[in-house]
Amino acid sequence: MKESLVPVSRVLRAISNFILLLAGVGLVVMTAIVAYQVFMRYVINASPSWTEGAAIMLMSWFIFLGAAVGVRENFHMGFDVLLYALPPSGKKYLRSISDIAIFGFAFGMVYFGGELALRGWTVRIPVLGIPQTFTYLPVVISGALMMLFSLERLLLRAAGEPVDEPPAELVTEA
Repeated sequence: MKESLVPVSRVLRAISNFILLLAGVGLVVMTAIVAYQVFMRYVINASPSWTEGAAIMLMSWFIFLGAAVGVRENFHMGFDVLLYALPPSGKKYLRSISDIAIFGFAFGMVYFGGELALRGWTVRIPVLGIPQTFTYLPVVISGALMMLFSLERLLLRAAGEPVDEPPAELVTEA
């Protein structure tokens, strides 16, 4: 089972890295839009109407995409307090419970976010002229990615991979 998970894990790592790149580009573009808005408002005295809506939409995209990457990289909320109190043998069980909870929450994001996205297809965002679906789409995409990444962690843990340990390059010796 372990050998069949390695290629899938490589693909998911590549997807995660690409999503992180997209989120970073979104952050830079949002910053440029806000700078443009400030310049236009205070220097030119003619603020474009689309800048605030675009910046908020971009922010929701990179936040949700970044959250999905956080699930894969284990930078999300978990049972850390209990991990310090229990013996090391209990870590994998608590982390598995955390991954199952994340999977369930992400399923809800896909299901309910999908309903919102479908309902918003006929409604236009006035300042941007695009369907309101684009407001809810990051919830759906992020939820699907979180489901994939939490399932990957569960399967790798079941196969005996050390998914709960920090990568070697992050471990420093005192």
